[in-house]
Amino acid sequence: MSLAVAAQAADSPGALAESLIKLRAEVEQLNNDVELTRQEARTQAAALAAQRAELQAAVGRSELNVRKLREDLAKRQAEAGNAGVAGETLKPVLLAALDGLRQYIAAGIPFKQTERLAELDELKRQIEAGTLAPPRAANRLWAFAEDEFRITRENGIYSQTIALDGKDVLADVAKVGSMMLFFKLSDGRVGAARKSGDTWRFEVTTDPADSKRVLAYFDALGKQIRQGWFELPNALAGGAR
Repeated sequence: MSLAVAAQAADSPGALAESLIKLRAEVEQLNNDVELTRQEARTQAAALAAQRAELQAAVGRSELNVRKLREDLAKRQAEAGNAGVAGETLKPVLLAALDGLRQYIAAGIPFKQTERLAELDELKRQIEAGTLAPPRAANRLWAFAEDEFRITRENGIYSQTIALDGKDVLADVAKVGSMMLFFKLSDGRVGAARKSGDTWRFEVTTDPADSKRVLAYFDALGKQIRQGWFELPNALAGGAR
């Protein structure tokens, strides 16, 4: 209370009572504001914890899928070797493993899908045409599976063409392993790849707070900060917006 207010309050009991009532109201309002801030902080912490758990689960699923494909390929190769299988007999084994990888890529985030699928299609063409010996094809397929496993673990910035509003545009993309994919355009717009049903779409972010988070992630990756805790919009397949 300032000296002027104190002097006025001392003039009469009524003025003092009114001043005390106002001060009490201000204190109650401050208490309410503090409690509201605490509740918002608890809510945000709970939301971040839930998102972190969801991300960890998604990482586990992605790694499990790739691991199963790798183990299946290794098992089939071992079975073929033990049985003395070679040549034409080994082709179905390789093609089955190749199809499994293709389905995995097609269902995942749209990170350089065209290039990755094209590499598999070329390998399939060579296997079917017999221009690549089965043992060499098996080694190529194994190396491809290793690359896919690496993709699930790495974060980074890349350039790729994305489909946005019916047009193909060149964008910088920043991925979170094989779980989420964000993009940044030369005009400053940012967004994320989102899945609806079986279809992925690149959508521009309209929430200023989310745009700021995406830009901060790009900035961190640009500074080679690839590990740590980043607050990001939820762009998980099937996740809340």
